[in-house]
Amino acid sequence: MVILGTTKMAEFSGIVVYRKDYRERDMLVKILTDRFGFKMFFVRGARKKGFRLSAAILPFTKATYVGTINDEGLSFINAVKEAGQYQAICQDIVLNAYASYILGLAEAAFNDNHPLNEWYAKIAKTLSLVDAGVDAAILTNIVEVQLLGYFGVKPNLKDCVICHRRNSVYDFSESYGGLLCQKHWHLDPHRLHLDRRTIYFLSFFSQVDIMRLGSIKVKNETKDKLRLTLNQIYNNDVGINIKAKKFLDDIKNWPHAVLNDDE
Repeated sequence: MVILGTTKMAEFSGIVVYRKDYRERDMLVKILTDRFGFKMFFVRGARKKGFRLSAAILPFTKATYVGTINDEGLSFINAVKEAGQYQAICQDIVLNAYASYILGLAEAAFNDNHPLNEWYAKIAKTLSLVDAGVDAAILTNIVEVQLLGYFGVKPNLKDCVICHRRNSVYDFSESYGGLLCQKHWHLDPHRLHLDRRTIYFLSFFSQVDIMRLGSIKVKNETKDKLRLTLNQIYNNDVGINIKAKKFLDDIKNWPHAVLNDDE
């Protein structure tokens, strides 16, 4: 690697998050990189017909890039060695929205120019699982639970926050920041009144290793409760606004025929 002040030439892996037109012929491309976190790249001539790197800067493309990395401001892509797309995500509007939300969560948690370290591999693995047909809603829930700590919210989902009792019947308390065993329910009349299965999966999601996850099945009723619970936690305690999340909330009201127009 050649370093010139705050500029360095580097080879890195990355996932294209989004791109937008810039000036007459150029583009700005946001890429989640394995070494430098989220970076914005200026790609000259990207809108010209026959641009040689066009396939490598499509959204949801994972590639190995060679480029000029600037600590501040825009960086640049010089060459691409390998590139491939998450095909199912690109072709399915709902999977596309889940993938966009997962990337948006990571971007909000880590901000630009901060390496994600092990989280780059976790995000890449999660997108691969979504692309392979593993339940995108549940994968999203896992990422949401495990990223809470990066937003300054780290609920105790292992045992009772008061007495640390394990193997009990629990409920979730926002006020106390985690699980309350049945003995201490009286301390929070506004606890969420969650059923055992929802509590079980919240606890499981906080501990599961995404890198070793194969498949997971959750009943629709429990999935709905998990979604409502995490919506409440994120709305009340995190307070971020990600465009793809609104879309995911809205599609629940779409006609069944629209979501299954390939049948």
